[in-house]
Amino acid sequence: MIDRAVFENKKVAFFTLGCKLNFSETSGVARFMLNAGFQRVNFSDKADVYVINTCSVTEIADKKCKQAIKRAVKKNPDAFVIVTGCFAQLKPGEISKIEGVDLILGSNEKMDVLEYLDSLDKKARPEVVSGDILKTKEFKPTYSSGDRTRCFLKIQDGCDYFCSYCTIPFARGLSRSGTIADTVEQAKEAIKTGAKEIVLTGVNIGDFGKHNGESFLGLIKELDKLDGVERYRISSIEPNLLTNEVIDFVAESEKFMPHFHVPLQSGSDTVLKLMKRKYDTKLFADRIDYIRKKLPHAFIGVDVITGVRGETEELYRETVDFVNSIDYSQLHVFTYSERPDTQALKIKEVVPVEVRKERSRELHELSEKKMLEFYKRFLGTEAKVLFEKTEQDGEMFGFTENYIRVSVPYDKNLVNQIRDVRLQFLSFNGGSIVGKIISQI
Repeated sequence: MIDRAVFENKKVAFFTLGCKLNFSETSGVARFMLNAGFQRVNFSDKADVYVINTCSVTEIADKKCKQAIKRAVKKNPDAFVIVTGCFAQLKPGEISKIEGVDLILGSNEKMDVLEYLDSLDKKARPEVVSGDILKTKEFKPTYSSGDRTRCFLKIQDGCDYFCSYCTIPFARGLSRSGTIADTVEQAKEAIKTGAKEIVLTGVNIGDFGKHNGESFLGLIKELDKLDGVERYRISSIEPNLLTNEVIDFVAESEKFMPHFHVPLQSGSDTVLKLMKRKYDTKLFADRIDYIRKKLPHAFIGVDVITGVRGETEELYRETVDFVNSIDYSQLHVFTYSERPDTQALKIKEVVPVEVRKERSRELHELSEKKMLEFYKRFLGTEAKVLFEKTEQDGEMFGFTENYIRVSVPYDKNLVNQIRDVRLQFLSFNGGSIVGKIISQI
């Protein structure tokens, strides 16, 4: 039983690094803590408790985690500091050496934070609570709240793939998910927050239901039936799990948006084998072609990692040639960073850091060019835009169904509303299209 008197009116601040799944989980932790009596403040404020949800996808992410911890301790040396997430799961010993940390929770323990808070007294040494994540079978659902426009719904966790460059199975465990029925109930709760758009998130969401005879396709069919939500978006989904049936369903659905995020990682079959990916470039190209056949206007984001061990200049050029041959909308470029205990460390050929950065720069330029071309295709057309609450220099922004960012003059009455907008011209920096409202739905 939680003693609310311990937490009543205590100030808590949160800091999240990494993926949309992390943000969804932080929101769930925050909801539990606020229900227990805490009062939320900004991370830049002086708080009684700081909760830092970490990422460990790159060395830079590790450094940002440490910096966030030190900022919290500097802001209030007497605060109770909790560190959780992937970095906490992978390197609890490293975190425990940072002065001021009181509680370190592994990935599976983060959603049960209140169970480990019997008091808020500073500890002489951090308490570490972290189980064997690879033996974890329990799935803990959650969803983000607080943003009226968009909600991130966690439908799956963990991964069975053990790609050679990746630590995710060691940080989050093996693939697991709830049932369709349970996930639909979570979606209903999320809809009550008032968000018009739900983003389905997880580590490997295409794996949903595989351990209980259900499927991702079955889930989205049931979610499509729910009232009270205008839009769904599918976050990153592996190309080998993005079936024709899923694409067909999105093409027919009024609620699932024409927006796909498909990780490629490399356009070289040799490098894909070194990475231990589950597909080749032919399968990937077939997926993109099928999306374009069914949804010519769809936004297609593609992940690419460059500079991995074994990626020679010739193999890198294969990636450049391949991405130039497919009809994507944007590249999400990641510079490879060696991760402890991964199989990739056994590959002797190391790409110099400066070469990695140069390759990333080239791919970013390719992405900017491709995205500009995609945006230009829709100038002069009309689209439905869901507007967000953020005001920036007198403007507000929203996204079309196919994920084009649109700006209009700020109007508080447009927040969390969908309007028909004429897409007029590219913004000064090309990062959005300036629109004009043409309807009041």
